[in-house]
Amino acid sequence: MKFTAVYEPAAEGGYVAWLEEMPGVQTQGETLDEAKANLLDAFQLSLEYLREKARKAESPQSVREPIELGTL
Repeated sequence: MKFTAVYEPAAEGGYVAWLEEMPGVQTQGETLDEAKANLLDAFQLSLEYLREKARKAESPQSVREPIELGTL
């Protein structure tokens, strides 16, 4: 699965960055490389948060297994 990263120059310098397909995953960086690294961190933190939230809501009967998107 692929996502679309958007990097936009900020008026005050540096870049703002976000994932087009995941509202709320956004960050900034002084350079394009820093913005890219920060966006990856923001994405990973967002996934960790969503996993933890889902685990708290699931029932004891839930079946969990890893899948690799692109193999479905």
